[in-house]
Amino acid sequence: PQIGFGVFQIPAEQTKQAVLAALRAGYRLIDTAAAYMNEQAVGAAVKKCGVPREELFITTKVWVQDQKTEETAYEAVKASLARLNLSYVDLVLLHQPMGDYFAAYRGIEKAYRGGLTKAVGVANFYPAILANLCENVEIIPAVNQVELHPFFVQESALENMKAYGVVPQAWGPLAEGKHGIFTDPQLTAIGQKHGKSAAQVVLRWNAQRGVSIIPKSVHVEQNIDIWDFRLIDAEM
Repeated sequence: PQIGFGVFQIPAEQTKQAVLAALRAGYRLIDTAAAYMNEQAVGAAVKKCGVPREELFITTKVWVQDQKTEETAYEAVKASLARLNLSYVDLVLLHQPMGDYFAAYRGIEKAYRGGLTKAVGVANFYPAILANLCENVEIIPAVNQVELHPFFVQESALENMKAYGVVPQAWGPLAEGKHGIFTDPQLTAIGQKHGKSAAQVVLRWNAQRGVSIIPKSVHVEQNIDIWDFRLIDAEM
């Protein structure tokens, strides 16, 4: 899915209701991670939501401390599945290119071959690191989840991902609320032309660049309402 709901920094006791609200609003991609400490709550929401499992896209991530060897990464995927109470996830990402990330990547490739995940990918891999990985692994990462917003455009990184067939996915597509993004005069003016907020303009901009977006915000209904307008080239 091109838009999803991220649960980073949502306390575990609030995560279940937040995910249920997002699913009711129409989201089908839910993005969590071992390091977020709320996988169990995500899994509880998935069980309760009433949406068929095959219609959902659940992403989790293997954290740095579990990226030491192929086996620890593989076991980390199994541990995430246990916390989520799921038989598989749709995507497993290596959270950071730390330590022996080649060995760790082999671990999630093993999880893929064993049916524990439908796809494998990475997060926070800069262009040179991503290129090196892609040239030396059996399974090209499906996704690279990185910081992408109007104040951190990363055009060269997008070109690099496109060259290897890796889908760019934006964490923090709203710049985590920094840079005055919600009140920026240019973004606000563009939004007024379309009857949209500055936040909706920003999300639409990334979507039109072919970027999958994971806004982490309480405004779940507003954030998903970006498909009924299009930015012209000058606005882009």
